[in-house]
Amino acid sequence: MARGSATGKVSLGVWLALGVVYVVWGSTYLGIRVLVRSAPPLLTAGGRFLLAGLVLGVALAIRNGPASLRVSRRQLLSCSLIGLLLPLGGNGLVTLAERDVASGIAALVIAVVPLWVVLYRAVTGDRPSRNTLLGVLLGFGGIAVLADPHGSAQRVGLVLLVVSSVLWSFGSFVQGRLELPEDPFVVTAYEMAVGGALMMAVALLRGEPGAHPISGITTEGWVAFGYLAVFGSLLAFTAYVWLLQNAPISVVATYAYVNPAVAVLLGALVLGEPVTGRILLGGAVVLVAVAVVVASESRVRRENVVVTPPPEPVAAD
Repeated sequence: MARGSATGKVSLGVWLALGVVYVVWGSTYLGIRVLVRSAPPLLTAGGRFLLAGLVLGVALAIRNGPASLRVSRRQLLSCSLIGLLLPLGGNGLVTLAERDVASGIAALVIAVVPLWVVLYRAVTGDRPSRNTLLGVLLGFGGIAVLADPHGSAQRVGLVLLVVSSVLWSFGSFVQGRLELPEDPFVVTAYEMAVGGALMMAVALLRGEPGAHPISGITTEGWVAFGYLAVFGSLLAFTAYVWLLQNAPISVVATYAYVNPAVAVLLGALVLGEPVTGRILLGGAVVLVAVAVVVASESRVRRENVVVTPPPEPVAAD
């Protein structure tokens, strides 16, 4: 598993990679919103993860030899579990939720993933600092502000997003406790491929092909699919893994509160999603809370700390 250093000089390469993660991952929420307008949600989400995983696996086999993809049974089971929790449980639920919830709001809710990780640590005996706990409480208060008491469809979507953040953060939390391949790119390839295949299986069980025929996907939908598969799953995640190995962890962790800002801006500019006072207030509370937690954790944990990406993309999306 990749780890970042808590110290180190921020180079031009780091800033370029950060720019990719900031913009591309922030834009994936917009891409999902466009895709689900005409496409079967889980079928296409699973398809792009499966495609990205296979492409990455082939690239690794060509570059490092087919033997580089060999894993033990235990490692494969671990990758499969993370594929279940992250692509399927995390990104899959985001995709379903964005049928009713604006892309900007979705990104703001998912921004609380680091807060759930803090709670998991507390349950397992770790003692977060007072500032960290304050940030957690503040963040969940921001989610309450974002909830629209008059929109039943949006309430269902928000529940899906909260469950998504719980599953994504739990997968991120347990990943460091599982036996996984040493190469993080191999881990990613298996997680995306397995998670994508599971998502497509669930889509078939839900009867998505009959309810949402592939033939009904618009040109915009196919463009969104291609963008999410190539840029969201492959480019941005590759940049993120590189960052974990070459940049201070406190710098890498800034994705948690930059991605939502990008998503809200793009949603408003491209799709005309409303940016109400409630969204501004709730979003500001969430982002401040995440910033407090990230700053607090970077102070008390100067040693290497694992930071996992939010659903979108996956580990990839």
